Amino acid sequence: MESQGQWNPLLSFSRFIHQNCNNLATHFENTKRLAGTLIQSHTHTKPAFAATLTTKNVAKSLVGTSVYTVSSSNNEFVLISDAEGAKSIGLLCFRQEDAEAFLAQVRSRKKDIRGNPKVVPITLDQVYMLKVEGIAFRFLPDPVQIKNALELRAANKEGFDGVPVFQSDLLVVKRKNRRYCPVYFSKEDIEQELSKVSRASKGPGVSKQITVGTFEDVLKKMETSERGSGWDDLIFIPPGKRHIQHIKEIKA
Repeated sequence: MESQGQWNPLLSFSRFIHQNCNNLATHFENTKRLAGTLIQSHTHTKPAFAATLTTKNVAKSLVGTSVYTVSSSNNEFVLISDAEGAKSIGLLCFRQEDAEAFLAQVRSRKKDIRGNPKVVPITLDQVYMLKVEGIAFRFLPDPVQIKNALELRAANKEGFDGVPVFQSDLLVVKRKNRRYCPVYFSKEDIEQELSKVSRASKGPGVSKQITVGTFEDVLKKMETSERGSGWDDLIFIPPGKRHIQHIKEIKA
């Protein structure tokens, strides 16, 4: 029987994650933020008064990738309490099925929600602009990709915390005076692309060509890096899409 105290949707949803992803629960709750960041070769000393990337630059790199959340019939975000109960945040799921599970939790508490809540997609560039306006969000990663990231970082006993992203210098694309460095949300997607560009990237050796980091850390680095540092070359590839195809679409 549940406690009669105030309902905390975050705690309820955490129990769902524990029940469905038992092997990964410890990593979600107990690991520390990775000390390193993605693509170490892009790190430069920042000169004084350097022009940093604009909000528009960062948002453009996120175009095309959707996450899922729950909204009310008035198209308002259904907010949840953070772990301390100090503030309300929006929950953004990288898998639609996780958002559906969250919706089921919300519907079980109809008295707390007005109207008929539903799962809706929202693109990451839209999320980023809302974040800039001060709306707080928390991402719920795909547990399969958490598992993939942990396997790639097997030597790092600190674990993994955040939304996994994957990158390889072998996939950098140069178009005239522009350079594009694709960043993937799916290890399977980047492995498929690598298998097409290098013999060394086939079979067991493919993992050696992949660098793994967290989406949150990459965004922070982009926000604080100057133009021309290499961080403005990053472009996030929607799951299931080829990087060449996505680059053509955003250039059109």
